[in-house]
Order: sequence, then structure tokens, then C-alpha cells
Amino acid sequence: MTDAAVAPAAEQTASKSSFYAGMRILPKAEREAMYAVYGFCRTVDDIADDQVLPIDRQRAELAVWRRDLEALYAGGDPGRAAPLAEAVARYQLDKADFLAVVDGMQMDLEGVRAPDLATLYLYCDRVAVAVGRLSVKIFGMPQAAGAELAHHLGRALQLTNVLRDLDEDAAIGRLYLPEEYLRDAGVASRDPATAILDPGVPQIAERLADTAEAHFRQAERILADHPPGHLAAPRLMSSVYANILKELRHRGWAPPRRPVRISKAIALWMLFRRGLFGWVS
Repeated sequence: MTDAAVAPAAEQTASKSSFYAGMRILPKAEREAMYAVYGFCRTVDDIADDQVLPIDRQRAELAVWRRDLEALYAGGDPGRAAPLAEAVARYQLDKADFLAVVDGMQMDLEGVRAPDLATLYLYCDRVAVAVGRLSVKIFGMPQAAGAELAHHLGRALQLTNVLRDLDEDAAIGRLYLPEEYLRDAGVASRDPATAILDPGVPQIAERLADTAEAHFRQAERILADHPPGHLAAPRLMSSVYANILKELRHRGWAPPRRPVRISKAIALWMLFRRGLFGWVS
């Protein structure tokens, strides 16, 4: 596939994201790199979430991604990782971060059910913080500030996802609420569909929401210092997801839980509200 073919395909995949507006206003090189990274993340996530493919086939698909990423960094035939090649070379993206994302998808595939806190945070670091580390390099942030932002914003976003998707995850046999919190709240079952209906769930959700909010505050502190870099996208991510968390808390945690989503239109409005359209360089 030629580079000319790769870019439109990557943009089409990225356009499904609520953060497309934030990516779209990046300078061309950064924008195309983010499309490629998002396309990779979307693809491996779809493999792990596929409810039709046999699990052995899903494992094999993730193994192919690991092989192709290794080949990309070794100078061999990158296979399906080819769309990442330009971004990897231009921004010196770390192989370990891409592999961490695949490892996080493997955790989903094998089934996450009441992990201990250490495992929950490992999962967050693989599926969100690692993506943040890739992204802040593309945004041009200094190493220390970028790593700190990736850590706090990545954990905040993923914990918000956990809280937003309680029922959706339970429907496919996943329960991300940590073992320690389930035990403290007196939740006896570890069956996802049963556990999320327990009266102790709101107590657990509030504890996780407090942790997510603390990470959002740290991310906003870093962004408020105006470090160098193209920061429209992380500012948008922080605003959108902090708003989702606020809406979740306002809605409450007891079933039945109505879905909370932020539309692309609202994400676009947030860009205007924060004055980010005037930022393009």
C-alpha cells in the first residue's frame, strides 16, 4: 500500500473518534502521525473486542501485530505495521509502547475480571498511558512533562472508561472493578453481570471516580504550565472526559444506568470554548 493510500484510510478510521476534531487541527505531519497511531489502536482494540472470531484466531491476529511491529523496528517487512513507519521514524516512537498496547488488548481478550489494583493500573498503563507516551512525542512535548502528562491523563481517561462502560463490559464478561474495592464494599459475586447490580457498586465507583479526578487535576496542572508542544488534542481529551466523569457522577451509579456519551458536536464546541482553533501552527 502506498503512502498516498495509507493517509486517507488512517484519517477515515480516526474520523470515528470523538477526538477527531482535536487531531484534525494539528499540523499536517503531526496529524497524519496521530491518525496512524489511532488507526493502530483502533485495529488491535477491534481484534480483542470481536465477539465473532474464535479466540484462537484473535490471539493469532494479535501475534501477527507483535511480529510486524518487531519487523518494523528491525528494518524488515513491517506487514500491517507499515502505516506506522513514517511516524516511528519522524518522532522516534518507542516499540515498547506499541507492544504495551497489544499486551493490553491481550488482557482484554483473555478476560479481565475483578483484577487487583496493581493489575488494573497495569491495564490502564498499557491501553492508555502507553498511547499517551506515543502521542506526546508527536505533540512535541519535552520528555519529562510529556511522560507525566501521559501518566496522569492516560489513567484518568481509562478509569473514566471503566466507570462509563460498566454495563457494556459486563455484557461481554468483563469486570474492571478492583478486587480490593469489591471486597471492601461487601460485593460477594465476581460474575460481571451479577456484581454490577450489587448495592456496593456505587461506593466502589465513587472511589475510582475520586482517583480519576485526582489524575485529571494533575493533567490540568501540567497543561496550565503551557509546556512546549501542540497541546490542543490533550486539552480536548481532558475536557471531554472530565465532563463525562462529571455527568456520570451526576447521573449516579445505581442501576439502571443510562449511557453517558459526549457527541462530536459537543467535542467541537469544547474546542471553541477553550479557544483551541486559534492555536493551529
